[in-house]
Amino acid sequence: MPNPSRLRAAAVTATALLLTSLVAGCGDDAQDEDLTAQKLNWKDCPAPSPAEGGGTAPSPLPDGDQWQCATMKAPLDWTDPKGDTIGIALIRARASGDASSRIGSLVFNFGGPGGSGVSTLPAFGDAYAALRTRYDLVSFDPRGVGRSAGVRCENDQQLDAYFQQDATPDDAAERSALLDNTKDFNAACEKHSEKMLPHVRTTDAARDMDLMRQVLGDAKMHYFGISYGTELGGVYAHLFPKNVGRAVFDAVVDPTQTSEQGSLGQARGFQLALDNFAEDCTSKTTDCPVGDTAQDVKDRIAGFLQDLDGKPIPGIFPRELTQSAATNGIAQALYSKDFWEYLTEGLEQAYAGDGRILLLLSDLMNGRSENGEYSNIAAANVSINCADDKPRYSTAYVEEKLPEFRAASSLFGDFLAWGMVGCTDWAVPGAADHPDVSAPGSAPILVVGNTGDPATPYEGARKMVDALGKGVGVELTYKGQGHGAYDSKNKCVQAAVNGYLLNGKMPAAGTVCS
Repeated sequence: MPNPSRLRAAAVTATALLLTSLVAGCGDDAQDEDLTAQKLNWKDCPAPSPAEGGGTAPSPLPDGDQWQCATMKAPLDWTDPKGDTIGIALIRARASGDASSRIGSLVFNFGGPGGSGVSTLPAFGDAYAALRTRYDLVSFDPRGVGRSAGVRCENDQQLDAYFQQDATPDDAAERSALLDNTKDFNAACEKHSEKMLPHVRTTDAARDMDLMRQVLGDAKMHYFGISYGTELGGVYAHLFPKNVGRAVFDAVVDPTQTSEQGSLGQARGFQLALDNFAEDCTSKTTDCPVGDTAQDVKDRIAGFLQDLDGKPIPGIFPRELTQSAATNGIAQALYSKDFWEYLTEGLEQAYAGDGRILLLLSDLMNGRSENGEYSNIAAANVSINCADDKPRYSTAYVEEKLPEFRAASSLFGDFLAWGMVGCTDWAVPGAADHPDVSAPGSAPILVVGNTGDPATPYEGARKMVDALGKGVGVELTYKGQGHGAYDSKNKCVQAAVNGYLLNGKMPAAGTVCS
């Protein structure tokens, strides 16, 4: 079952916005034209596809301008650049300032992996208004995601069952069921998307980005990567260091970790976020409705989840709130301090037998819309991670590691440990133990770490700075809560980021915002 360790989501808003066939163009006849010379046909954006999360077409920008969408051709296989092509879906908002002050395009990746940039970027039209004064704001569905030859695995009904399963098995029968369900999911991915699975690695997406830079007419890649987007940005900088312009990494993935180490780090990160939530709830002047002390809050949650393991409660009819769905929903709410009030309300209602809010939060994590349709974020997430990550873990290995994970988090440890079996029977071998982001010769990159980040723990920012190499990464610390820093609306962080992207003024290394 996908879990927070595999869904390196960029922001709660992005998740809330997030299974179709491959887009037109995948498997086209071999082409001879120079793809760097292609002209994009920008048009007003349609409504997001079901694979992108569905919904309505993006509303006009605050100044009345329309969001524009286009499709870029890219090689299906970058080792055969003259072979078949796929379509990469793009979205942009043209710069709002004078043409003379325009710097170029600012390309966003909001994370996942598997998140649709085409459906996510419009949600931040107001938040990035300052950056739009000098940049065209651009995002995209990375290959395998949304409209960009989106990977398909199981259908909506199958996914409902998949996300309800017991993700923390307690005995041999439950372990066998978890493995069987995982094998079925992975086999469905191979059946429906066999042609794409070898070509969704982060290195492939980074090469798409450099083609995008050229097609957009930019001499340099100006980039804003969030969560997994920092890993993608680091890989881009490694492959194309001389092409890096002004770049910001926010909510930083530790590029030195294996997938196991990343999962263990997230166990600690989500536990820290839960600790902070419990402390915040019980420290307010009004009574905390879900516990008398911080420890009481956590004890009650643990007891509640234990009860759910044997007896789910009503959720959103006809689905019940299972232990897995509740744990997933709690993790989703910990991505942002703005969601802590929903977590409090959801727990209070769940303790009274109503699991709707926690199930809704779990649906947001999994890309399920109110009409029961799923985006392809889960399929894309597993496909990209399994193509990237070389390690494959057995159930015996997971069982051996359970004590270490439980020590990191009594609540999330089992959940994250068992998530490691997701790639065990994957059809495509993983590329490496961890990504190479060394980027000698790159322009400076602003690396922003958040001390309270549950999904990409703060220590990853320093590891990214070190891995990028001397003179490249410049670290900024935000002492805050939630996943990411810029979208927290902290004025100090936004001034530092805007100052670099708009004016080229890099803050001093070691700057701290609180």
